[in-house]
Amino acid sequence: MKKNMGNIDTIVRLLIVGLIAALYFSEIVSGTLGIVLLVAAGIFLLTAFVQFCPLYAPFGIKTCAKK
Repeated sequence: MKKNMGNIDTIVRLLIVGLIAALYFSEIVSGTLGIVLLVAAGIFLLTAFVQFCPLYAPFGIKTCAKK
């Protein structure tokens, strides 16, 4: 699995995860929407750490620096 996400993409995803977590744990977002957002945040967190987005692969999108 080759990396297809750059540093900026990774940072943006981590910021989104932090925002979703803050909204959920401060009870601004709750219920079904809160759970759906937490699942999305979990996926964003996982893809940020491995720096591979499975949705980018079929379209040939790469945001990482070329070597």
